[in-house]
Amino acid sequence: MAQPTNRRRFIAQSLLGAAAGSAAAYSLEENGLLAALEGKTNVSPEEKAEATRTLMPCGKIGDVDVSRLILGSNLIAGFAHSRDLLYVSQLFKRYNTEERIFDTFALAEQCGVNAILTNPVALDHVVKYNQQRKGKLKPIVYVRPYPDAKQTKEEVSTVVDKGASAITTHGNVTDQWVRRGELEPIGRALDIIKQHGVPAGLGCHSLETPKASEKNSLGAEFYHKTFHIDRYWSATPEDSRKEWCWYEPTTGGHDDYNDNMFCLNAKETAEFMAGVKKPWIAFKVLAAGAIHPRVGFSHAFRNGADIVCCGMFDFQVCEDVKIAKSVLEKTKNRRRPWMA
Repeated sequence: MAQPTNRRRFIAQSLLGAAAGSAAAYSLEENGLLAALEGKTNVSPEEKAEATRTLMPCGKIGDVDVSRLILGSNLIAGFAHSRDLLYVSQLFKRYNTEERIFDTFALAEQCGVNAILTNPVALDHVVKYNQQRKGKLKPIVYVRPYPDAKQTKEEVSTVVDKGASAITTHGNVTDQWVRRGELEPIGRALDIIKQHGVPAGLGCHSLETPKASEKNSLGAEFYHKTFHIDRYWSATPEDSRKEWCWYEPTTGGHDDYNDNMFCLNAKETAEFMAGVKKPWIAFKVLAAGAIHPRVGFSHAFRNGADIVCCGMFDFQVCEDVKIAKSVLEKTKNRRRPWMA
């Protein structure tokens, strides 16, 4: 009896049929998906061997050794910057089972990636992985600077107890405080983090946030700030970019911001950070998948980032690691000295 044809089966068969004999025509992501549909492993021994051939350079945040390339956690938690595609977050969650997440962590560690920038929810995956797989992945955890000091203390204490190697403030929440001109909750959060004996960082999308932090000596010991070029199709046109656009209602206009840009002013960001003598973790360097790692990593490291955070599926880890190592080897005579 013939198997019933449903939408999922049709898509899978169409992809596999179209790909027969022409896998080279597909992107890294598409080939990874095709491999998963065929039930094949997503990483070949050859890819792994090439990615692990040389050591990953590291820097320091406080006393913590951190690889120059670290994992992001959005792909694990299912937080997708998917523009106007409605299914992507659900796809991420379906693809990244706990076993696959742990396999991704293990592969990343084997390739020299020793840390992950994560929220408190995804932190539980890291804790469980380290316990069950004997891993040593270092969590850099972002927490919310609450208006109530007690809530901030409780969240910081919880993530420290779970093994946070460093703690930084949540970028969106931190930006919102700066936008309103209320800096006390940010400074208080940084003080609370320091009291627990781990490096205290400040996260943001807006360049106005590290500017306010440095001007008012809020006490950040490192920054994690978005940083990417604007040469990709879905970038918000320059004359439509507005400060704090991430926190405004979307207009629906084709040329307006719609979950498609995370660093409004890369040149100004690089110029400002050149004068900041603290470690800088750059994230969203690929504009949530719109920029190739060869371009995004190179731009970030050449223009001052000390560490790059990049969300990676299992089938992307080896390729991204190879690219990062190659870029770092070629990155000489930076205007901004390495601060980590």
